[in-house]
Amino acid sequence: MSYKAINLYEKFGLFAEQWQPKVIAEMNDYQFKIVKLHGDFIWHDHKDTDETFIVIEGNLRIDFRDGAVEIGSGEMFVVPRGVEHKPYAEREVKLMLIEPRGVRNTGEEGGERMAANDVWV
Repeated sequence: MSYKAINLYEKFGLFAEQWQPKVIAEMNDYQFKIVKLHGDFIWHDHKDTDETFIVIEGNLRIDFRDGAVEIGSGEMFVVPRGVEHKPYAEREVKLMLIEPRGVRNTGEEGGERMAANDVWV
Protein backbone atom coordinates (compact mmCIF):
# COMPACT_ATOMS: atom_id res chain seq x y z
CA MET A 1 0.00 0.00 0.00
CA SER A 2 1.17 3.51 -0.81
CA TYR A 3 0.85 6.25 1.81
CA LYS A 4 0.55 9.79 0.47
CA ALA A 5 -1.16 12.82 1.95
CA ILE A 6 -3.71 14.68 -0.18
CA ASN A 7 -2.68 18.29 -0.73
CA LEU A 8 -5.87 20.35 -0.96
CA TYR A 9 -4.20 23.34 -2.63
CA GLU A 10 -2.69 21.05 -5.28
CA LYS A 11 -6.11 19.54 -5.94
CA PHE A 12 -7.75 22.98 -6.23
CA GLY A 13 -5.13 23.83 -8.87
CA LEU A 14 -6.36 21.01 -11.13
CA PHE A 15 -9.63 22.68 -12.13
CA ALA A 16 -11.16 26.11 -12.73
CA GLU A 17 -14.90 25.49 -13.02
CA GLN A 18 -17.21 26.58 -10.24
CA TRP A 19 -20.17 24.87 -8.57
CA GLN A 20 -18.89 21.46 -9.76
CA PRO A 21 -17.69 19.43 -6.73
CA LYS A 22 -14.77 17.04 -7.27
CA VAL A 23 -14.25 13.92 -5.16
CA ILE A 24 -10.78 13.72 -3.60
CA ALA A 25 -11.28 10.83 -1.16
CA GLU A 26 -13.78 8.38 0.32
CA MET A 27 -14.23 7.04 3.83
CA ASN A 28 -16.76 4.27 4.29
CA ASP A 29 -19.86 5.55 2.45
CA TYR A 30 -18.82 9.21 2.65
CA GLN A 31 -17.10 11.34 0.04
CA PHE A 32 -14.80 14.31 0.58
CA LYS A 33 -15.37 16.80 -2.23
CA ILE A 34 -13.69 20.09 -3.03
CA VAL A 35 -15.40 22.86 -4.96
CA LYS A 36 -14.91 26.45 -6.01
CA LEU A 37 -17.90 28.77 -5.61
CA HIS A 38 -18.64 32.31 -6.73
CA GLY A 39 -22.00 34.03 -6.87
CA ASP A 40 -25.43 32.71 -5.98
CA PHE A 41 -26.55 29.09 -5.97
CA ILE A 42 -30.14 27.79 -5.97
CA TRP A 43 -32.47 27.08 -3.07
CA HIS A 44 -32.36 23.36 -2.35
CA ASP A 45 -32.31 20.76 0.42
CA HIS A 46 -31.07 17.23 0.99
CA LYS A 47 -33.97 15.22 2.36
CA ASP A 48 -31.94 12.23 3.59
CA THR A 49 -28.62 13.63 4.77
CA ASP A 50 -26.84 16.46 6.54
CA GLU A 51 -24.26 18.41 4.50
CA THR A 52 -20.93 19.62 5.91
CA PHE A 53 -19.25 22.76 4.53
CA ILE A 54 -15.59 23.39 5.46
CA VAL A 55 -14.23 26.67 4.09
CA ILE A 56 -10.58 26.37 3.07
CA GLU A 57 -10.21 29.84 1.57
CA GLY A 58 -12.61 32.80 1.38
CA ASN A 59 -15.96 33.60 2.95
CA LEU A 60 -19.22 31.77 2.35
CA ARG A 61 -22.72 32.78 3.33
CA ILE A 62 -25.42 30.14 3.53
CA ASP A 63 -28.92 31.61 3.43
CA PHE A 64 -31.85 29.90 5.10
CA ARG A 65 -35.52 30.87 4.85
CA ASP A 66 -35.28 32.28 8.39
CA GLY A 67 -31.70 33.64 8.52
CA ALA A 68 -28.13 33.07 7.37
CA VAL A 69 -24.72 31.91 8.58
CA GLU A 70 -21.32 33.32 7.57
CA ILE A 71 -18.46 30.82 7.36
CA GLY A 72 -14.87 32.04 6.99
CA SER A 73 -11.56 30.35 6.21
CA GLY A 74 -10.87 27.57 8.69
CA GLU A 75 -14.51 27.29 9.76
CA MET A 76 -17.18 24.68 9.14
CA PHE A 77 -20.94 24.38 9.34
CA VAL A 78 -23.32 21.44 9.10
CA VAL A 79 -26.65 22.01 7.36
CA PRO A 80 -29.17 19.57 8.88
CA ARG A 81 -31.02 17.19 6.58
CA GLY A 82 -34.16 18.59 5.02
CA VAL A 83 -33.28 22.25 5.71
CA GLU A 84 -33.63 24.43 2.62
CA HIS A 85 -30.52 26.51 2.00
CA LYS A 86 -28.74 28.59 -0.64
CA PRO A 87 -24.95 29.15 -0.63
CA TYR A 88 -23.60 32.52 -1.76
CA ALA A 89 -20.02 33.74 -2.28
CA GLU A 90 -19.29 37.39 -3.08
CA ARG A 91 -15.76 36.37 -4.16
CA GLU A 92 -14.47 32.94 -5.07
CA VAL A 93 -14.49 30.49 -2.17
CA LYS A 94 -12.65 27.17 -1.98
CA LEU A 95 -14.34 24.64 0.25
CA MET A 96 -14.69 21.00 1.12
CA LEU A 97 -18.00 19.17 1.32
CA ILE A 98 -18.47 15.95 3.25
CA GLU A 99 -21.54 13.94 2.34
CA PRO A 100 -22.67 10.39 1.57
CA ARG A 101 -21.69 8.92 -1.79
CA GLY A 102 -24.15 9.87 -4.54
CA VAL A 103 -25.55 13.07 -3.01
CA ARG A 104 -26.25 15.70 -5.68
CA ASN A 105 -25.20 19.28 -5.05
CA THR A 106 -28.69 20.56 -5.89
CA GLY A 107 -30.61 18.00 -3.85
CA GLU A 108 -33.86 17.15 -5.66
CA GLU A 109 -33.92 20.43 -7.60
CA GLY A 110 -31.73 19.49 -10.57
CA GLY A 111 -31.17 22.38 -12.97
CA GLU A 112 -28.18 23.79 -14.82
CA ARG A 113 -25.89 23.80 -11.78
CA MET A 114 -26.38 20.12 -10.99
CA ALA A 115 -22.94 18.52 -10.91
CA ALA A 116 -22.08 15.12 -12.27
CA ASN A 117 -21.53 12.73 -9.38
CA ASP A 118 -18.25 11.02 -8.58
CA VAL A 119 -15.92 13.23 -10.62
CA TRP A 120 -12.45 12.57 -9.19
CA VAL A 121 -9.45 14.90 -9.20
